[in-house]
Amino acid sequence: SAIPQAPIRLPKTGQTTSYATGDDGDLKRGVAWPSPRFTDNGDGTVTDNLTSLAWTKDANAPEPAACSSATPKRGTWQGALNYVACLNTNNYLGYTDWRLPNINELKSLVNKEQTDPGAWLNTQGFTNVQSYSSLYWSSTTHASYSSDCNSCYAWVVYMYYGDESAGLKSSDYSYTFNYYAWPVRSGQ
Repeated sequence: SAIPQAPIRLPKTGQTTSYATGDDGDLKRGVAWPSPRFTDNGDGTVTDNLTSLAWTKDANAPEPAACSSATPKRGTWQGALNYVACLNTNNYLGYTDWRLPNINELKSLVNKEQTDPGAWLNTQGFTNVQSYSSLYWSSTTHASYSSDCNSCYAWVVYMYYGDESAGLKSSDYSYTFNYYAWPVRSGQ
């Protein structure tokens, strides 16, 4: 028999404007956001007080010299994974437990009340959040919509709208999506 689990408590989306009775802005369901939502740790990281995740303060963070040419932070999915591994090898900001966020972690940064969540994050203690026409890789593989490629895509978040989509992982095709990597760690 299964062990009963306590239900998870999902956070609010951030939407406070109501456009119709019963919509998210009207009901405001979910766990309330802490105030302040984010804390600058003074070491190049920012902690999300809602999730306890620690992100690089610079969402387009400069890498150690050893990582700059071999593992671009803006590139393919594998390049993003390699970049994060290189950060760990080089003790980036004094930590060796960086990782690419999963899709839920990455989406947790989005404030749905904002027309441009990326620009909003730049006012919340982060710097260089790439917004317009820029997407961020997650570590989560997307169940592909083509039968010949069940793992060719990974979930990405478009910080301008706060939406998620699928990004092509590999350059085996005639084109490749090149996006950003925003490292995260589990924090304290």
